[in-house]
Amino acid sequence: MTQTPSPRAVLLLEDGTVFHGRPAGKIGTTLGEICFNTGMTGYQEIFTDPSYFGQIMVMTNVHVGNYGIKSDEMESEHIKIAGLVTREFTASYSRQLADTDIQGYLETEGLVGITGVDTRAIVRHIRSKGAMNAIISSETTDLDILKERLAKAPSMEGLELASRVSTQEPYFLGDPDAPYKVAVLDYGVKKSILSNLTDRNCYLKVFPAETDFSTITQWEPDAFFLSNGPGDPAAMDYAVEMAKEILKDGRPVFGICLGHQVLARALNVSTYKMHHGHRGINHPVLNLDTGLSEITSQNHGFGVDPESIKKNSDSVMATHVNLNDGTVEGLKALKYNAFSVQYHPEASPGPHDSRYLFDQFLDKIKAARPVQASVS
Repeated sequence: MTQTPSPRAVLLLEDGTVFHGRPAGKIGTTLGEICFNTGMTGYQEIFTDPSYFGQIMVMTNVHVGNYGIKSDEMESEHIKIAGLVTREFTASYSRQLADTDIQGYLETEGLVGITGVDTRAIVRHIRSKGAMNAIISSETTDLDILKERLAKAPSMEGLELASRVSTQEPYFLGDPDAPYKVAVLDYGVKKSILSNLTDRNCYLKVFPAETDFSTITQWEPDAFFLSNGPGDPAAMDYAVEMAKEILKDGRPVFGICLGHQVLARALNVSTYKMHHGHRGINHPVLNLDTGLSEITSQNHGFGVDPESIKKNSDSVMATHVNLNDGTVEGLKALKYNAFSVQYHPEASPGPHDSRYLFDQFLDKIKAARPVQASVS
């Protein structure tokens, strides 16, 4: 009796390294920059984080899909990663509150993945060789065809992606009668960031990434928030120029992740492409102001240059550093009412050690504007 061969899938890296496995999710072909996340839980939040737009995600945790998919645990409306790589992928789940299984979810969202590969070997390779483009296919295992397609993929360095994941129209969030109004520049904002602000009595208006300054200030916000997002901050001149105008305005400014990098560039501090980035939920960070450490959730492939901060020490200072490699994790403007962090204080997934930063932002808003019973 002739047996039908098992479906095959292939992962090809830009340097020619090949991994063979089985299809996961939609049958097809996808490409992007390969990266990895070290979190043991939170795969659904990772898949839907807009900061991962254009990237193939390697999950270092062996089991992915074992607690299913729950609709209210998404960080955006749809999956944002470009592809998925796992060691063990299962459609069976144990959580009774889950809405569906991961295979059905990925098929509905149109995500191509590969499973049954040695993710430990892939991660070790990325850590050694650095971030690079990759392609996954369950349509063909012809490496010559895949190499030709992969060669046409653009590098993440120099790529502007924030405008592709940003809202296309402004929208409101929170209680209109809340005492504080915050204008959010959406470069790929996560829902949990917004909820951390609305939970602190802030009424939000979320603006598209390329909104002009006059349009935002017509709403008369009490403060500005620069969100996380994907891509190279050096390719976002529109955002840097906006940040410069916001700084001169004088109202409080808070930036997270890509917003941190945009703020740095507005302060004449340069950014750079990291070797393989920081992605996970257990990165130790030292708060230089308090001397206390915190365990943080991180997702970034670009960083702020510490030497550039030293050259601009009259206007900016580092406030947080990564205890693993000494990279800059936070900064404060010395001549403006602005601060930012490279990591994700909202977590989701991850620990909540850093959520005090939202309280600090609120304190700055209160100091800049007396509390009122309501806002118009």
